[in-house]
Amino acid sequence: MGVAVMEPVAYTPEELSERHSKIESVYHRLLDWMPYATLALSAALSLLINPRPLDQQLPLLGLAAAAVAWVYFAYTRLPSKTEASDARLAVHLFVMLAIGAALVVQDLLFFIFVVTGFFHAGYFKSMGMLTAGIGATSLVVNSSIVTADPDAQAFVIYTIVVLVQTGAISSGFLLNERLVRLRNQREEAILAREAALEENAGLHMQLLTQAREAGVLDERQRMAREIHDTVAQGLAGIIAQLHAADGTDDEAQRRRHFDSAVELARDSLAEARRTVQAIGPPTLDSAQLPEALAEVSAKWSEAHAVPVELTTTGDAKPMHPEIEVTLLRVTQEALQNAAKHSRARRVGITLSYMEDQLAIDVRDDGIGFEPGKTKASKEHGYGLAAMRQRVSRLAGSLSIESEPGAGTVVSAIVPAVPQAVADAA
Repeated sequence: MGVAVMEPVAYTPEELSERHSKIESVYHRLLDWMPYATLALSAALSLLINPRPLDQQLPLLGLAAAAVAWVYFAYTRLPSKTEASDARLAVHLFVMLAIGAALVVQDLLFFIFVVTGFFHAGYFKSMGMLTAGIGATSLVVNSSIVTADPDAQAFVIYTIVVLVQTGAISSGFLLNERLVRLRNQREEAILAREAALEENAGLHMQLLTQAREAGVLDERQRMAREIHDTVAQGLAGIIAQLHAADGTDDEAQRRRHFDSAVELARDSLAEARRTVQAIGPPTLDSAQLPEALAEVSAKWSEAHAVPVELTTTGDAKPMHPEIEVTLLRVTQEALQNAAKHSRARRVGITLSYMEDQLAIDVRDDGIGFEPGKTKASKEHGYGLAAMRQRVSRLAGSLSIESEPGAGTVVSAIVPAVPQAVADAA
């Protein structure tokens, strides 16, 4: 038979602070009523255990009444015990102890009332006053040791008991004070961390919004370059071939120009379709980034007859759309560059989910190049510089490692902004 285990309840810092405040409020109310309760208990036990004639009870009752009056005016009516000065608290405590000592002389059972002094001494702010208050209370509480049998041994025992009791209780108060201070510091640190996280989330949203706006401009500029580099140049070539065919009477030459025009038209149509398909990442509409990368890499591998190995490390989780789109775009461009320039026989892609970052690495075993001598140009289409610009807008980084004959590694690292940030926006 299994044993049910209670799961610990998780509280927010605000809830913990509220619970601590309630506990402290109950504790202070207990201290407010404690002197009256202990005095009433001491008097009741005295009347039951040590019955006296009325004339002997009157001094005792008078002292008890004085104790009630003193506690009420000197302690209960204080607006805030925690903010009262040590001097005022000392007057209350030592007068109360003096009345308590007089009661203990009448009947030892009134030590129960005097015990209240240990708790009231805890209101002192200085360690010296705290120790003095606890020591004075201990002297009165343990006075029966010497009053019962006042010899040298009794005084030694009395002294040892008072010292040990004072040291133990004072140390307990000091330890509790430090624990409370550490708890408050911890709560403040947690609240500060949560505030920083909220601020970072706001900054991430601002950054992602700027990246989205800049991404729209990037797409327009990319499409303009693509149209200029492919479709427009293809149409110009077709027109040139048709003019050449119209300007010759040689049937073979004319047929050759017509064939060239048709070939240019096919190439331009293929490039136009590729440009349109690259406008948006439809694979991310219904899949997470790892699945989208698997689909993109599989299609690229099939189209170029180059095997692609995709590896995902870490705990895959939905990320902000701008984060996923950026890494997908970087991967597509790295694969496109590998197809155009690297002559690679194998390509490896690694997607890494880390605690606060997301990384993509695209490796090929192609001919490589010298990154420092490569510039964004028509030859490289979208280009490495454009990839770096897009990643940097997300406060990320892009690195290119390559050398002639040693292949190429394109690595992009961006902040791991979860999908929840986008949903909360």
